[in-house]
Amino acid sequence: MEPINGPLKRAIKVPSFQERYEAMRKEILENPRVQEFLAEHMDELSYDAVERNLPKLHEFISQSTVCCGCDNTENCTNYLKGFLPTLRVVRSTVEIDYVRCEQKIREDERRDVANMIASMHMPKDVLQATISDLFIDDHTRVDIANRAADFVQNVLDTGNLPSKGFYLYGQFGVGKSFVLGALANELAKAKVKSVVVFVPEFLREMKNAIGDNTLNEKIDYVKKAPVLMLDDLGAETMTAWTRDEILGTIFHYRMAEQLPTFITSNFNYDELEHHLGQSQKGDIEVVKAGRVMERIKALTEPIKMGGQNRRM
Repeated sequence: MEPINGPLKRAIKVPSFQERYEAMRKEILENPRVQEFLAEHMDELSYDAVERNLPKLHEFISQSTVCCGCDNTENCTNYLKGFLPTLRVVRSTVEIDYVRCEQKIREDERRDVANMIASMHMPKDVLQATISDLFIDDHTRVDIANRAADFVQNVLDTGNLPSKGFYLYGQFGVGKSFVLGALANELAKAKVKSVVVFVPEFLREMKNAIGDNTLNEKIDYVKKAPVLMLDDLGAETMTAWTRDEILGTIFHYRMAEQLPTFITSNFNYDELEHHLGQSQKGDIEVVKAGRVMERIKALTEPIKMGGQNRRM
């Protein structure tokens, strides 16, 4: 059995509460950031006020007051991840405010941009595209990049959306979808929401929506988008129903409301009209195809896109 004087001796060696308090108080008051703050507010804070607020000053110096430069705020070591403490005086007492660090601001901005782009069945790399990433290996790409930049600048200058978008057509893999993603990102930075839709999958989804009674809701969501981007029109298996009741309804509404619409396709206008005219029964419905095409032409300006096939 341990002699009783053993624990007593250890207890005597443990610093008293007062000693620990004085050590912590010294650490706080000798901190350069605290000294600078107290010097700035010496007329507002009494000796007693400083003593009462030592816990808040300790909370302040226990954290970083500059962004640590981590690549993700989840790795931040501050009490509130992504926030930096600042001190202020309110009615002779010290208060701590927390402000976003640079990394947190960047993440919030990226999240805000992402929230301004709603996508349906679009690849992630397309949605992360920027105009500056566009390969300039053909004069048509230079023209398209300039037109896209002009469209965004027009929105910034006037606060209004132009009523016409682009109809980008060209061979497989030249980057038509990429342009839509880049333009959506630029518009998002201007606080303009876009809905980006991969047409073949969207039309398949519309067939399924009949069964779960969400058809009208989904059509309304797409047709009323501030900016609508339809990718790969013409790649779908066309039926009279998808042409007239889905695409026709969307284009008619947007034409009437003068809402900008961007379309990509492997077909030019004439080829797309031929595609729209073919029925599953083998008939050619010229009038109905022509009606849809008139709406597309009213909504878009045709631009041929050249360049190398980036998928090869």
